[in-house]
Amino acid sequence: MRIMNVLTSDIRKIGRESLFLHVGGNIPRMGEGTFIRLRDRSVMFAYTSFTGDLAGDDCPADIAAVVSTDEGESWSVPRILLQHDESSRNLMCPSLFRLKSGKIGMLLDRKEGGDCIPYFSVSADEGRTFSPPRPCIDGHGVYVFENDHAVVLQSGRILVPLNRHDTADGAFSYYGRMLMLASDDDGETWNIISEEIASPFSCEVTAAGLQETAVYQLPDGTVRGICRTDLGSQWECFSKDDGATWSAPVPNRFFSGPDAPLLMKDAGPFTVAVFCSMPHFTARNEARTWGRTPIVAAVSDDKGKTFSRVFYLEDDLANGYCYPAIFDGGDYMLVSYYHSDDLDCPLRSTRILKIAYSELV
Repeated sequence: MRIMNVLTSDIRKIGRESLFLHVGGNIPRMGEGTFIRLRDRSVMFAYTSFTGDLAGDDCPADIAAVVSTDEGESWSVPRILLQHDESSRNLMCPSLFRLKSGKIGMLLDRKEGGDCIPYFSVSADEGRTFSPPRPCIDGHGVYVFENDHAVVLQSGRILVPLNRHDTADGAFSYYGRMLMLASDDDGETWNIISEEIASPFSCEVTAAGLQETAVYQLPDGTVRGICRTDLGSQWECFSKDDGATWSAPVPNRFFSGPDAPLLMKDAGPFTVAVFCSMPHFTARNEARTWGRTPIVAAVSDDKGKTFSRVFYLEDDLANGYCYPAIFDGGDYMLVSYYHSDDLDCPLRSTRILKIAYSELV
């Protein structure tokens, strides 16, 4: 399949702004969010909220949330759901999902010292409070997990794609390797269920390896893993046993893109993939965008086998966009993502679009 070039005049822009969380004051960065439908039919959006003067991945951050009671037309004032403690550098990258018990589960990254470990927390009161997060992995390491990436499979297994970034001696490595964390008992226990999957190329060829993996389950039960790379496109692999074993990763030339992740989810009658659509090129403001522009939604009518339509979510090449989340609202979807907001990099503000499904045909 050809590498996609969507920088053409026949691509339509869709959606309207639902919320724009602008940075300012003591909050230099907000993003990497996730949505969930609450029992009272309201929608909660949880996200990483950085505090202080700096906005790097290792800077202080908590999990904050806003709630909409009118299907994304308006939102509450932000509040803190989980606050990082004195021993942690931050909490970030939440993923919300409904447990079999009816409670709400949250996966997130917790950073302490040189470690980045997935943690799990539960809410028994519809997101008003969450239990103290507990680690899903024993020991030390750098296991990166991105926002809105945990999925509940048809079997009930909670599958969490991780990417390990440390070496045998514990030093950080930018070169990522894919592996899967899972729970088969509603989050009571967690286990690494797969071997590590690496790029077929060494770090001399690809500095990134396989990073920020997203997973999507097809109707026949096959799980599709889609990885960020620095090789001009997303790479993918497949599992027939709920994430335990995987095929060799190969490039998907349709999902071209810079060094930024893709997210694929079902949305109403469609399957939607949100991603940045082309590799770096010199016409962009690389300092502000990091090449992560434009951001598009590709739409499939056959559960991701083919994507026949592509729409702009943002087409202003002066700004960068990344780390999307997708919510199925019934007859609409919400899509959130980082927005550079005319500032110095794409990891700044967060914008939420509301998109009627009638716009996707």
